[in-house]
Amino acid sequence: MIPLPTIYHGAVINPRSLTAYDALPNCLLAVSPAGDITWLVEDVQGPMVQAVMNQKGCSEAEVVSLKTGEFIIPGFVDTHTHAPQLPNMGIGGEHQLLDWLKKCTFPMESKFADVEFAERKYRSVVRRVIDNGVGLTFFSDVAETDSTKKLADILNENGQRAFVGKCNMNRNCLETYQESSSEQSLADTHAIISHIRSHPAPPNILNSAVRDPEPLVQPILTPRFAIATTDDLLASLGQLAAADPELRIQTHISENPNEVAFTKELFPRSASYAGVYDDHGLLRENTILAHAVHLEDAEMELIKLKKAGISHCPTSNFHLSSGVAPVGEYLDRGIKVSLGTDVSGGFSPSILTAIQHASIAAKVKSFAPSPTPRQSIHQIPFADKQLSVPTLFYLATMGGAEVCCLEDRIGSFAVGKSFDALIVNVSESAGNPALWSGLDEDENVTGSKDPKKMLESMLERFLFCGDDRNIQRVYVQGRFIGGTSFSR
Repeated sequence: MIPLPTIYHGAVINPRSLTAYDALPNCLLAVSPAGDITWLVEDVQGPMVQAVMNQKGCSEAEVVSLKTGEFIIPGFVDTHTHAPQLPNMGIGGEHQLLDWLKKCTFPMESKFADVEFAERKYRSVVRRVIDNGVGLTFFSDVAETDSTKKLADILNENGQRAFVGKCNMNRNCLETYQESSSEQSLADTHAIISHIRSHPAPPNILNSAVRDPEPLVQPILTPRFAIATTDDLLASLGQLAAADPELRIQTHISENPNEVAFTKELFPRSASYAGVYDDHGLLRENTILAHAVHLEDAEMELIKLKKAGISHCPTSNFHLSSGVAPVGEYLDRGIKVSLGTDVSGGFSPSILTAIQHASIAAKVKSFAPSPTPRQSIHQIPFADKQLSVPTLFYLATMGGAEVCCLEDRIGSFAVGKSFDALIVNVSESAGNPALWSGLDEDENVTGSKDPKKMLESMLERFLFCGDDRNIQRVYVQGRFIGGTSFSR
């Protein structure tokens, strides 16, 4: 039997830019059996659905009609988290970064050397992340090769899009946990890359007419941070990256003032923390830098020049007293910015929490504006101001796609892109007492019956009051893989 396309009819919200999104109450969106968007019509009333389908040559299809209170958005992108740290969520907030690593994090991560233990935990981790609406996740894993392979296998099995990297760390960690040598670290990294790239593409995209199929789970080079890697290991990783331009790179930068000072002590020949990575060939367009709380002016210019991206992790930065990243200034400079949960520095696996804390962080930053405002590449600057709902929504979706150089594939809805999406339910049936959907006239605080205005209100309420109970369905490459309606 030939598989049929799927047609979604109802409310769709699509990010367009840092300052705007499209709220489409009656959108008709077609997804091929391979999981790609084949066409999209922005305004189709119910009686016209079949006529439009016939016009598009799509008379035979599975039609999904959304109910009142339901809408579709792109899947969230979490550009920085740590799979082996989820069991530690919510503890260690009395410490700052370096003490937190020694006292809380490294001891937990070292337990993942036991592959059976790792598999049990990772199955729970992956399910939790998916059900929180994350279509693409960047996982930093432990230094253990077999455990990292197991994580990649579980992600592939569950159909989640992900970048997975084994941490390279051969100094300044627990002696029983850090890698024995640069040579061993590099050899294990090669083994991980080969293993992950051996995964097949999902069955529904093997015959995709839009693009060559590729696995949803991809490797990523992961030097933990400069403090944990020797000069020769960073140099070797830079050589590996130079030979493999498509290989993404993820690491930490300027999270904590003590970390920055220690990095400068260890690498006195480099002009800055960002300069350490650049000097070793690890700063480029597909590099993702987590945190970036305390960057110097020259570092911002260097990151912009190299077209690298930043993963803003506000929950973690608050929890570990690291500081507040000047996200508005990064946007004004044209630096790519996304959101990360950074579990377990962050205490939630939900990008919704990161959105809420990014909003608070920008407001905190605006309390002490810069005495010398800088020029912005945008018509309206972002620095020293709150982040609007369109901006927050963009950072959680298209911002993540841009940072990992997948903006032509995910992050928004357009013909030829993958259908990585969430069906959100903000009605009372979702069971979230914190979210009043505004579906009744008396509750509609916009004071308007305009469907677009009501849809905009529902999005804002979801971003600030929603949780996993409101995420009804999670799709990656057109496949239904999670959410409250998913059968386990």
